[in-house]
Amino acid sequence: MDRRVGGATGASSTAGMTGDVDPPLVGRRDVLHDFRQLLQTAADGTFRFVGLAGDPGAGKTRLLDELAAEAGRRDLPVLSGRATEFEEMPFSAVLDALDDRLETIAKELPDRLGAPAAGLLATIFPALSGAATGDAETLAPATGRYHLYRAVRRLLEELASPDGLVLILDDVHWADESTVELLDHLARHPPRGRILAAVAHRPAQASPRLAALMEIATRIPVSPLSEAEVGELLGPETNRARRRALYEASGGNPFYLDALARMGTGVGTLDGTGEPTEIGELPPAVRAALGMELSGLSATALLVARAAAVVADEFEPGLVAVTAETSEDLTLEAINELVARDVVRPAAPGRFRFRHPLVRHAAYESAAAGWRHAVHARIAARLADLRAPATARAPHVERSARIGDQTAVATLVEAARTVAAQAPATAAHWLQEALRLVPETLDMRLELLLELARAQAVSGRITEGRDTARELLRLLPPDDFARRARAARLCGIMERQLDRPHEARALLLDELRRIPDTQAPAAIELRMRLVTESLKRSDFRAAQAVLDLMPESADGWEPSLVLAVAAVRPMPAYAAGRIDDAARYATEAAGLMAAAPDDHLADWLDTDIWLGWLELMMGRYADALQHFGRFVTVAHATGQSSMLPHIMAGQARTLTMLGRLGEAAAAAEEAAEEARHLRSNESLGFAVTQQCLVASWSGDHESALRLGEELVGLGLGRREWWAAMALYARGMALVHAGRLDEGAEQLLDACGDISDARLDPGTLMACCETLADVEATRGRPQDATAWANRADMLARTGLETNGGFAMLARAHALATSDPGVAAEQAQAAAVILDEGGMRIQAGRARLRAGIAYTAAGERAQARAELGAAAETFAECGARTLHAQAVQAQRRVGVRVPGATGRSAGPYGLSRREFEVATLVAEGCTNQQIAERLFLSIRTVETHLSHIFAKLGVSSRVGIVSALNQNP
Repeated sequence: MDRRVGGATGASSTAGMTGDVDPPLVGRRDVLHDFRQLLQTAADGTFRFVGLAGDPGAGKTRLLDELAAEAGRRDLPVLSGRATEFEEMPFSAVLDALDDRLETIAKELPDRLGAPAAGLLATIFPALSGAATGDAETLAPATGRYHLYRAVRRLLEELASPDGLVLILDDVHWADESTVELLDHLARHPPRGRILAAVAHRPAQASPRLAALMEIATRIPVSPLSEAEVGELLGPETNRARRRALYEASGGNPFYLDALARMGTGVGTLDGTGEPTEIGELPPAVRAALGMELSGLSATALLVARAAAVVADEFEPGLVAVTAETSEDLTLEAINELVARDVVRPAAPGRFRFRHPLVRHAAYESAAAGWRHAVHARIAARLADLRAPATARAPHVERSARIGDQTAVATLVEAARTVAAQAPATAAHWLQEALRLVPETLDMRLELLLELARAQAVSGRITEGRDTARELLRLLPPDDFARRARAARLCGIMERQLDRPHEARALLLDELRRIPDTQAPAAIELRMRLVTESLKRSDFRAAQAVLDLMPESADGWEPSLVLAVAAVRPMPAYAAGRIDDAARYATEAAGLMAAAPDDHLADWLDTDIWLGWLELMMGRYADALQHFGRFVTVAHATGQSSMLPHIMAGQARTLTMLGRLGEAAAAAEEAAEEARHLRSNESLGFAVTQQCLVASWSGDHESALRLGEELVGLGLGRREWWAAMALYARGMALVHAGRLDEGAEQLLDACGDISDARLDPGTLMACCETLADVEATRGRPQDATAWANRADMLARTGLETNGGFAMLARAHALATSDPGVAAEQAQAAAVILDEGGMRIQAGRARLRAGIAYTAAGERAQARAELGAAAETFAECGARTLHAQAVQAQRRVGVRVPGATGRSAGPYGLSRREFEVATLVAEGCTNQQIAERLFLSIRTVETHLSHIFAKLGVSSRVGIVSALNQNP
C-alpha cells in the first residue's frame, strides 16, 4: 500500500488530500504523544518495543513515517523495512531494514561482533556474506536459532551505538515465522542501548504467534478518524452533507476516505443487495491495493468473493453457494480463507460481511460483466423461490431482466411503491427501470410516469422530473383532469425550482382553463399552486384574490388539501395589514396541523411550509421553530430533499431573530448544501440569504460579503420576494462591514416602493430602522428623521415589535441633537424588542441607549445599558456588536475582564490570538489563517471574536490599527 495515500490522516482541503505532497496530520494527537514519550524513554537508554495495530488503510504507515520524522528531529538514526505478502525469504522485513546499512560497515563487524556471530549473521544478510572470515558455528537447529537471534540483538546494539536507533517494520502480519520469532526474542530479551523498535500490523491477519507477541508489546491502536477529524481533513470547502456522507461511507478509514473523496459525488453507498450503485471508478492506487488483496486468493475463494459481492454486503453462505454454483462445504472453506485474509468478517450469526464497501466493490468489478448478469438472474430466481420481498429482488431483477418481462416489471413497481415514501430517489430509479422494460403500447406507462415524476420531484432530481411531467402531460388525454392536475402541479413546482417561474405560471393557468368545474378538487390543486406562485412574487393581492374564490373545504377534498388551504390563508392577510385576521387564520391552521398525521403534511409540504414563514414574520418564533422542525422531519422521512432549502432557511431565519446564531449558521449551511445539490438558484438564494445574514450578525464580515456577492450572481432583479430578501441581506452585510454608502444603496433597492414593497412588513421595518442608523452615522440627521418617520407610519398597522423598531429608528435620528430623549427611546425599544424575543435587536437598542446616555452625561445609566448589551451580544455570538459594546464600556470607565491578565501576551492577547492577529495584519483571510495554523475556520472565527473584544475594535482594519500601536 502506498505510504502517502494509505496513511492520509489530515489535510486542509480535499485538494490537498489528493495532491502529491503529504498533507499535514489531523488528529492522532494521542498517538503522536505516545511516540514522543517512547522516543524519550529510548533516548534515555531503555529499549522499547511498540506495536501499531489497525485495519488496512487506517493510517499505520503514515504514523510510522511521523515516528521516523520525529526521530530525525531528535537526531536518532532510523532504519525501516516492511514485510510483503508473497515474499518467502526468511527475515525479509529485517533484511529490508538493515541490509543497506550493513553494506557500509560489513568489514568492521567481524572485529566488533566476533567471527562466529558475523558468520551467523552472514547466513541471513547478503551484505555480510563477503565479510565473513569463517564458517558459522555448526549448532543444533534450536540452538542455532537462539545464537542467531542473540547475534541480531548484538548487531542492533552495535548499530545503536553511540547515537541510538529506531527500527521500523511495517506490515508484519505478512512476516514469516522466523521474523516473528526473532521479534519475540528481542521483546523478551531486550538489547541494551538507545533502541526503539516499532512494528505495524493488521490484527485480523495476524498469526497466533504475532498476536501473542503484541500482548507483551506497548500496543498503540490506530482507530478510525472521528467525524470531526474527517471534517477537518476534508476542509471547509467540503459541505456538511458531503462530509457526513464521506464519513459514513468510509467509516473514518483514511485510505477509503481519500479514495471516496477523489471519486466526485458518489460516496460509496450500496443498494443493499446488488451492485454498488453510487461508487464510481476507483482511483488507480486504490484499485491496485484492493486488487492485490484479491489476487492472493485461491481460485475458489476469489469465485466465492465475487459471488458474495453480487449477493450483498452482508450475506449468508447458502445463497452464495447457489450464486457461485459450488457446494456449501466448498463455499464455507472459501469463506474461511476470506476471513483469514480479512476480506470478509463474521457478522450476525451465520452471516458474513465485507470488510468495507470498497472491498466489495473491487470484488464485484473484478468479475466479468456477462458472468455478473447470469449471477443476478440466478439470485433473483432464488429469492423469488424463497418469497423474498420485492425490495430484495429488485436490484437483481433490474440487472438481468429482458424487455417485456411482465414479472420483472411487477417486481420493480412493487419495490418502488414500497420505498416511495421513505426513499423516493430509489423508487424513481426502479420506476425508470420498469419503464425501460414496459412496451411503448402499454397504458401502464401513464401511471408509472406519474409516479416517476413525483418521485423525481420530491427527491430533488428536478430537471429529470420536469421532463417526465412534461412528457406525461403530452400523453395524457385532455379530459383526464385529475392526473393532468397532479402532473401540472409537480411540473409547476419543478419549473420554479429551475428558475422558470413564468413557464410554471403559464402551465398552471393553461391546465386550469381546461377544467369546466372551477370547484373540482383538480381545479383547487392548481389554484393552490397559483397561490404559492403569487406569494413567491410578493403579489399578495393576487394570492388573496385566488383564495377568495375557494372555500375552506368541500366534499371530495382530501384532508391534506384542507390543511394546505388553511396554511396559506394567513400570509396575504398579514401582508395587507390585517393582523387580527392573520393571527386567527394562523391559529386555526396550527390547530389543524397539530391534529394531522405526518403523511397529510407530506402531500402538500411545499404549501404547508408557508405557515412557518408566516409565524416567523409575526414573531411567533416558538410556533415557527416547532413547525419548521416538523417540516424537516417530514421532508427527511419522505425523501423530499427539494423542500429542505426553503424549510431550513426559515428555520435559520427564526433562530437568527432569536439570537441563536450558532444554531442558525448550522441550519443555513445545511439549507445551502441541499440547494447546491438541487442546482436551483431560487432555492440557493433562500439559503445563502440566511447564511449571509447569520455571518453578518456574527461579525464574520469577510464571509458575509462573499456570500452577498454570490447572491448577486444568482440573477437578482426580478420582482420576487426571495430576490428582495437577498438584496436586504447583502445590504446588511455591507453596512455591518462599514461600507455604509454601498449598503444604504442596496437596502434602498431591497425596499423598492414602500407602498408596494416586495419585502415582508417586518423586514421592511428593519430596513427603515437600519437606514435611519446609517444616515445618523453619516451625519445626516434630517435623512435619519425621514426614515424614522417612515418607520412610524409602518408601525401603526403592524405588530408591537414594529413599534420597537420605530422607537429605535427615532433614537438614531435624535442621537446627536437630543441624546437624553434618544436614550429613553432606545431603552423603551429594547424592552419591546426583548419581550418580542429579538435578542440581538434588543441588544442593539441597549447599545444605542448606552451611547446616548454617555453623550448626555448619564454615566451610571450608560454603564448599565452597555453592560446588558455586551452580555447579550456575547451570549448570541454577535462578535462585532460585542466589540462595539466593549469599546463603549471603556469610554465610560468600565474595565472589561479579559483585556489584561497574568497569561496575556502583547496587546493583552494570548499567544494563539496574537498569531491570528498578526496574520490578519498580513492580509490573510480566515481560510488562509486556518491553513497556516492548522486550525478549523470556526476556531479562527472564535479567536477573532476574542481579539475584537480585547482590542476594543470591530473590524479587521481595527486589528491592523491596534497592532500598529505600541502594546
